[in-house]
Amino acid sequence: MEKRYKYLDIIIILNVTMMAIINVISGKIIQLFIFTLSAASLCIPITYIFGDIFTEVYGYKQARRATWILIFSTIIIAIFFQLAVWLPPASGFKGNDAYTLVLGQVPRIVIGAWIALFAGQFTNDYIIAKLKVITKGKHLWSRTIGSTIAGQAVDTTSFYVIALYNVIPNGLLIHSLLSAWFLKVVIEIIMTPVTYYVVKKLKKLENEDYFDIKTNFNPLIVQLSGKRPN
Repeated sequence: MEKRYKYLDIIIILNVTMMAIINVISGKIIQLFIFTLSAASLCIPITYIFGDIFTEVYGYKQARRATWILIFSTIIIAIFFQLAVWLPPASGFKGNDAYTLVLGQVPRIVIGAWIALFAGQFTNDYIIAKLKVITKGKHLWSRTIGSTIAGQAVDTTSFYVIALYNVIPNGLLIHSLLSAWFLKVVIEIIMTPVTYYVVKKLKKLENEDYFDIKTNFNPLIVQLSGKRPN
């Protein structure tokens, strides 16, 4: 017997959509009060909320599957962005420079984003899964916030160091890194009631509340099927 989920793939699609948005707006640096950061920093925590839902409801294996689908999707997005930039513009088309500026991605930044996504998301999922077993499913807030503090620290540090070290002044690098990490954690805390509601609803609708007691946490296992043996 194989168990099928009603909403898992829908949430994965929403997660991929959010990452596509991030890929487009990440190049804009914004000033938010005293914080200097990429516009994408406001969206990335939403993907971590999705990560919380994957692991909390469906378990680490499904969260790992969702992360690999997300990684493969971002690779495809990056390839077609580059094709759009490299292909010569039609005669009379005046917007090529603007498209190149927005969609053209420096390989170092792309690689940094992939490494950050891989390291940060799996850190987030691993901590949630382990804390769920330790807390026996209680105190969801401790798992979502604790995993975000660690996962976003890994994600943000990886990206800024790989993508921007020796590109921008070290002082600005550190300030931007800490600002982005702090705001991501704050957004996660603010969104905790939403996470509680969605998790509770999904557990009821899917009749699932998975505990990763005997799970193989190797992040390199690639599983694309959404089925889980009963």
